Amino acid sequence: MHDAPPTHPAVPSELLAHGLKQRHLTMLGLGGVIGAGLFVGSGAGIAVAGPAVVVSYLIAGTLAMLVMRMLGEMSAAMPASGSFSVHAERALGRWAGFSVGWLYWFLLVVVLAVEATAAAQIAHSWVPAVDPWVWVLVFMVVFTAANLTAVRNFGEFEFWFAALKVTAIVVFLVLGALAVFGLLPDTGAVGMTNLTGHGGFLPNGWAGVVSGVLTVVFAFGGLEVLTIAAAETEDPARAVGRAVRGAVVRILFFYVGSMLVIVTVLPWTAQRAGLSPYVKVLDSIGVPSAGQIMNIVVFVALLSALNANLYGSSRMIFSLAERGEAPRGLLKVSGSDGGGVPRRAVLASVAFGFVSVLLNLKWPDTVFLHLLNSVGAVLLFVWGLIAASQLRLRRRLEREAPGALALRMWCFPCLTWLTLAALPAVLLLMLTDEAARPQALWSAGATGLVLLVAAVRQWRARRS
Repeated sequence: MHDAPPTHPAVPSELLAHGLKQRHLTMLGLGGVIGAGLFVGSGAGIAVAGPAVVVSYLIAGTLAMLVMRMLGEMSAAMPASGSFSVHAERALGRWAGFSVGWLYWFLLVVVLAVEATAAAQIAHSWVPAVDPWVWVLVFMVVFTAANLTAVRNFGEFEFWFAALKVTAIVVFLVLGALAVFGLLPDTGAVGMTNLTGHGGFLPNGWAGVVSGVLTVVFAFGGLEVLTIAAAETEDPARAVGRAVRGAVVRILFFYVGSMLVIVTVLPWTAQRAGLSPYVKVLDSIGVPSAGQIMNIVVFVALLSALNANLYGSSRMIFSLAERGEAPRGLLKVSGSDGGGVPRRAVLASVAFGFVSVLLNLKWPDTVFLHLLNSVGAVLLFVWGLIAASQLRLRRRLEREAPGALALRMWCFPCLTWLTLAALPAVLLLMLTDEAARPQALWSAGATGLVLLVAAVRQWRARRS
């Protein structure tokens, strides 16, 4: 492995516009992972862990927070549009940058299809006369257009999307707390009864907590886009440091706080996987049209994720092209009048996104399901390489550029090693869980294939 990557003659990333502001990045950090996985998917975690889902979210959120702190340290010291892919190449060699970059790009463009299809189903329920595929087309065209113009358009979309999601969470937390203490009209204090009744706080034991972790950990994926976006701000090092510091703690507050309110206001046995626990809580405390309100919030969350994933995937493949790991034709950047946007990279990402959408519409339970399973656990590999890269680059920065360490990982290297041990443990637990096993196996196969391609490329490079 290399201590530093070879230099590639490519277009410098400075040609990308610095059109994002601190407020864009801060709100992206806050709202980036507040999506349908929280508003709807959290019901599955409650169903397997009961009230102890709070502990499941705390464990998963802490793991995500540690990874983000490590990523923030590297991104503040060495901002790059490819973020952790660039860091992995610098720390571990070209094979690592190639592998994690392509896997993350693949992950984003596949998940993009899920988000577009789910948003289309909600829109179809509001306007039945318009088929879901038409809505998918509309969403893809709108967000492709937004990403082909100046990067500030992406920032503005995400700012207002995230603001709505954060506002919804805050209002929910306030209403839930008032319900717990009986401060709402015509309601009595709920107290702590639901935390201790119905089988107790741990109705399914610690095994339920572990199953809950497997269910909720991937809901924290998406924060990585924050460090990709930081490279397109005026002061990347300062911007990413401020965004990471604020985001990780607040996101833990939103996630863990929400779950605590949900399992306190209603018995955990009232929740069902696939149904939003937020709707049931709002219904129970008398909020009119709670279902439609949450439908709007989930709809916005899905469009926000679609927009962010299209942005993140285009910048990742652009960074790969910069380093000679993707076709050089993707390096074309629009001029100053076009906002300094890598338009070919955007179009390449959205093209595969369209393919994924078609597969999802045509074969949701066969071809697309296998495609989705193949990226289901890729996030663990990405996080693992982030931790391994930080472990190596931190030592190098301390020797060569200690002043660049504006944001430092806590308790280094102990917490980095703890994270590196926790990630394979999660993967092993997935293999023992019948529901999660297909994702673990398919994702391992996809990761192995990309690693094989990286190894062959490196072997050929050495022979030439």
